[in-house]
Amino acid sequence: MLAEIITIGDEILIGQIVDTNSAFIATELNKIGISVYQITSIQDDKRHILNALADAKSRVDIVIVTGGLGPTKDDITKHTFCEFFNDVLVKNDSVLEHIETLFQKYISTPISDLNRKQALVPSKSEVLHNAHGTAPGMWIHEDDTTFISLPGVPFEMKNLMNSEVLPKLIGFYERPHIIHKTIVTYGLGESAIAERIETWEENLPPFIKLAYLPNLGKVRLRLTAKGSDRKILENGIASEFQKLTALIGDIIYGIEDDETIEEVIAKLLTQKNMTLGTAESFTGGEIASRITAVPGASMYFKGSIVSYATEIKETVLKVPSKLITEHSVVSEEVANAMAKGVQKLLNCDFAVATTGNAGPSKGDSNEEVGTVYIAIATPSGVFAEKFTMGKHRERVVQKSVNKAFELLQKEILKM
Repeated sequence: MLAEIITIGDEILIGQIVDTNSAFIATELNKIGISVYQITSIQDDKRHILNALADAKSRVDIVIVTGGLGPTKDDITKHTFCEFFNDVLVKNDSVLEHIETLFQKYISTPISDLNRKQALVPSKSEVLHNAHGTAPGMWIHEDDTTFISLPGVPFEMKNLMNSEVLPKLIGFYERPHIIHKTIVTYGLGESAIAERIETWEENLPPFIKLAYLPNLGKVRLRLTAKGSDRKILENGIASEFQKLTALIGDIIYGIEDDETIEEVIAKLLTQKNMTLGTAESFTGGEIASRITAVPGASMYFKGSIVSYATEIKETVLKVPSKLITEHSVVSEEVANAMAKGVQKLLNCDFAVATTGNAGPSKGDSNEEVGTVYIAIATPSGVFAEKFTMGKHRERVVQKSVNKAFELLQKEILKM
């Protein structure tokens, strides 16, 4: 059971917007046993769209198209669908009524003929109700292939996928089961992990595949099982995960499909009724941003000081200027002082502090670019560790944030 996703829009091809629609659609299709064979982004051009539809029809069972359903002349998806299916546009009264209701209730500008034209749909299509917008989705099944057209506005597309498309696909097709389990590790690189689990990997059952997904200080290991008997797949994944844990349990922090490391930390702090604060220099608030992205963070997160400038380390976090002079702003001593300073300032149980050279220049320190110190203050003390994170600025920041969460989680678990 294969699908292809086609996104239409010049704005995607010139980099004006990022195609998040395809990632969402692919994820949701995979959950119901439909594998995405290809993702294609194309121009708002009739010939280009026609070729893409024909190519997709030749290789997959389901084609999902997003974009090009607006009321203006540059949105040509419906007209192109008519040419592809040798069809004509007809007025759909239920869509027109919905559009008029939306304008009456929620839109201050008067409805125009352009807006009303969005009620025109190919006669061969089954309308998919778009509760949050004026452009309906469309479903056409022809020659053993299902074509689905959805608006490109992400929140409209997502609602249509959940309320209309997925239920119809589940009812229309018999599908295999696809089960993923993604184990997230910290502390070892991809090649080092591969050496430790080589024998286990070589003896995986034929219906289970392993993929390595390294990313800035962490490595995800994705186990994928595919087949007709869900129970066999679930038991196989569970058995292999147990074997894998015995081999690398010391570097596994959790299962990505269940919780992120920020969520794991949130749960630990909440269970222990303990609090957290951060003092960030070169990470610029990224640690705090990821913490506060978790709902309920106010239960345990006191706040953050982004002490980017040296003077803020001194005046707000009370890092002694003598310490900075003697050891430099990028040092174990200053990192420790920052962590203790924010712990005292915010009256929190745990504190994380970062100081380092992310580049491109050395700033107020003589340490090489990529050198960072991460400090953790706990109820019983404080420590800092030195790391070399490379030369690329974004890589240095992201690897350091991931490492900070790793160190923090280990300390919380000790309490």
